[in-house]
Amino acid sequence: MEDIFAFIGNALGEGIRLIVELLTGLFTHLDDAVDGLLNGLSGSLGISPSLLSLAILVFGLWLLWRGFRALMQRAIIAALLWWLVGLLVLGWLIN
Repeated sequence: MEDIFAFIGNALGEGIRLIVELLTGLFTHLDDAVDGLLNGLSGSLGISPSLLSLAILVFGLWLLWRGFRALMQRAIIAALLWWLVGLLVLGWLIN
């Protein structure tokens, strides 16, 4: 009877260990992939790979998106203003 419980405990322990090793490998490779993406993006744009620079990049792209949405609502003046501000932010960042 002890052998059955020892076998069950051993199998359960090996299963838990396998799951932990798989998740560790997944998150390690995910971290490497995100790091490569951010370094490639910042390198191609000529900006520093800091969190602040990437946040400003997202903000500038959001401003351009707002201009596109304003254009879809036929607010041409608002679209031009959104695009102007977005291009100023992105131009300042990518300089």
